[in-house]
Amino acid sequence: MQTVKTKYFDYGQEEINYLKSVDETLGAAMTRMGKVERVVIPDLFTALVYAIVGQLISVKAVHTIWARMQERLGEISPQNMVMQTAEHIQKCGMTMKKAACIKNMADTIKQGEFHLDELYDLTDEEVIKKLLTLNGVGRWTAEMLLIHAMERRDVVSWGDIAIRRGMMKLYNLRSITKEQFEQYRLRYSPYGSIASIYLWEISIE
Repeated sequence: MQTVKTKYFDYGQEEINYLKSVDETLGAAMTRMGKVERVVIPDLFTALVYAIVGQLISVKAVHTIWARMQERLGEISPQNMVMQTAEHIQKCGMTMKKAACIKNMADTIKQGEFHLDELYDLTDEEVIKKLLTLNGVGRWTAEMLLIHAMERRDVVSWGDIAIRRGMMKLYNLRSITKEQFEQYRLRYSPYGSIASIYLWEISIE
């Protein structure tokens, strides 16, 4: 079984102190929780496949499918994924739509029609725009790649249900509008991704 290389999102006291200074409520939660670690997958292709698998399903389901993929398919790389059929990928427990999307993405990259390495030179919005040209990749998936592979510092995803839930729990809100969300997102800037790491944790407490 091929194991995917992972590490923790790199942040420290500077980011923690800043967020505590701009938001007392979040700051109190951060003090109570201590440093929260978030696993990231530095390889862009692997992280993108992981994000696609994770679309609209629970964290538990993602872990099950991901373990099965590594066991049955081996390395999660374009070179290996082009060798698989969409049917074979699907049998790991995902929808046919996702399996076809992973297969097509591997083909596109292997044929040199899309260069993941070029994303490093782009701004967050440019990365999202470029990734949206890939079939099956929406804004949420692109934002997950920004955090969980590229370790970009300032991403708070409106499309992420758990982040919205974490915000509502943190600020005692029964619901949250896009406008309210934007106010918090701007408050956390330039360290929105670190706030996101805590909001995810708060959402499952």
